[in-house]
Amino acid sequence: MVDTKNDRKAAVKAARKAAAERAAKAKRRRQQLAVVLAGLAVVAIVLAIVLFTKGGGNDTSTQSSAGAAPSASAAAPPANGIPADVDPALKTKPVVKSGEGDVTALKVTPLIEGKGPAAKSGQTVTVNYVGVTYKTGEEFDASWKTGQPFPVQLGSGTVIEGWDKGLVGAKVGSRLQLDIPAAMAYGDNPPAGYPAGALRFVVDVLSVQ
Repeated sequence: MVDTKNDRKAAVKAARKAAAERAAKAKRRRQQLAVVLAGLAVVAIVLAIVLFTKGGGNDTSTQSSAGAAPSASAAAPPANGIPADVDPALKTKPVVKSGEGDVTALKVTPLIEGKGPAAKSGQTVTVNYVGVTYKTGEEFDASWKTGQPFPVQLGSGTVIEGWDKGLVGAKVGSRLQLDIPAAMAYGDNPPAGYPAGALRFVVDVLSVQ
């Protein structure tokens, strides 16, 4: 009877020990699985970042190329607004001197003959210019100061009459000298800040639209 009890106790003890070992093994497996899953998650995150970064770089490259293509195909002027295919002289500010005698009528003198389309009344002409007083040659205005050409719609009355009439028929790529009488400029007694008397402009015609 004693032996039987001892045997049962031993069997229970062995069963408990086996159960504890199984629980410990199961716990270790869960821990190992958690480590593996965590590692896989880290790898997945790293791959996602790499792919996203690479994909974003390609998108930027594609967008940059797409953005640059229209500019190249349209042959847009450079930052200073001067087309690349014009006479090299038009890329340099001209020296404008005073005139001789009196200006009684508008006089247009071609200094460089352009080969582009001729400007018509109502069109917008983009130009570079230097303006001086006819008698002294003193410069009072120039688009070259800002580095940006000046757009003007011919015939709209937004500029002096000497420009509205003197630039009609001017071809793109031309450099013109406009000698303008006071009556077609700002007059002999203009508002403050405007030049009086006859004026001389040298105008480069860069585009017509």
